[in-house]
Amino acid sequence: MVSRRTPGRALRKLLHVATKPMKADHGRGGVVVQAYRGYGSSKEIYVLGRVFRQPGFGQSLAEGSLLRDLVDLLRRTLRWGVGDAQVTLKLNDSKLTVSTGKDGYFDIHMKLDTPLDNEKSWHRATLEVAIEHAKRQPDTIETQAEIYVPPASADLVVISDIDDTVMYTGVANKFKMIYRLFFETAERRTAFPGVATFYQALFEGPDGNRDRPMLYVSRGPWGIYEVLEAFFQRNHIPVGPILFLRDWGMTLQNPLPRQAVDHKRKLIEQMLALYDDLPFVLIGDSGQHDPEVYVQIVEQYPGRIRAIYIRNINHDESRDAAIARLADQVAKNDCELLLAKSSQQMASHASELGLIAPESVERVRARSYKEAQRPI
Repeated sequence: MVSRRTPGRALRKLLHVATKPMKADHGRGGVVVQAYRGYGSSKEIYVLGRVFRQPGFGQSLAEGSLLRDLVDLLRRTLRWGVGDAQVTLKLNDSKLTVSTGKDGYFDIHMKLDTPLDNEKSWHRATLEVAIEHAKRQPDTIETQAEIYVPPASADLVVISDIDDTVMYTGVANKFKMIYRLFFETAERRTAFPGVATFYQALFEGPDGNRDRPMLYVSRGPWGIYEVLEAFFQRNHIPVGPILFLRDWGMTLQNPLPRQAVDHKRKLIEQMLALYDDLPFVLIGDSGQHDPEVYVQIVEQYPGRIRAIYIRNINHDESRDAAIARLADQVAKNDCELLLAKSSQQMASHASELGLIAPESVERVRARSYKEAQRPI
């Protein structure tokens, strides 16, 4: 028997999703520092985050009640970024202070005085945030930031798109994409069949011990960061710094997202410079401009891109032909571009290149078949 969700239940679910980030303060409000996962090398690190202030009211209302969810939704709507806050990042004997922008975002790039131990992947840094006041001493808030640094065993960097590459978002259908981005919980953001098993194989490498950097990029806003984290954990996709989201810059005066001009290309170039001794694999989809962007990267950085995998979501003959021409183009720079209908096809190709263990292909095939039976 198929259960049908009533409009009332659907509305309650949407409210719960929208207000989830507000639950941690139990209605008290105040200044909140959100540090996204950082990344770097043994010599330099990057940490991004946001400082914002949210109003406090409704503490007496019962957690989980409709009224409390409505109040928390209002609090989320009314919160605002704290500009010109002083954010200090400390790691071992290195320290750097930056100011937040007008929307409260900060982006720290710090050179390290002492190289990090590359025998472990995750390092913990301290963030101190000072907020100035006109008539009293500054408020200081301290929190932690997790930073990923590839271990010495890493021999490859994987950069993957998220939207319609890892999970269904419907980029080709804008209304469906907006619905999936904002109104579906992590449990309903369905991953493509076999994608988690394929990414696990890439993370492990042919001998199972490579612990490769897995970096993800999305066209979505920072506001869905927690939902993406939950999605990756639920689907057992190797967790990397899910940090390549966008500041949409949406305000009452400017209600539409800012344009993502060269967003992905600039991020990939930054990673190529950071991990300048490692080859890369780029994964995307055929729905937007991933193939064209990736081909530009191959031509600008010859010899750095080992393979490009494009998930075919259009199934359009003219688009397929255009991507086939791009594949011929990158082949001149010793790079292979594969337009694939499934994770299994990608895994088979990666195995042929020696990027993953041969036995991983069968695991991806079996998992893909099982996951293909579930509804989207």
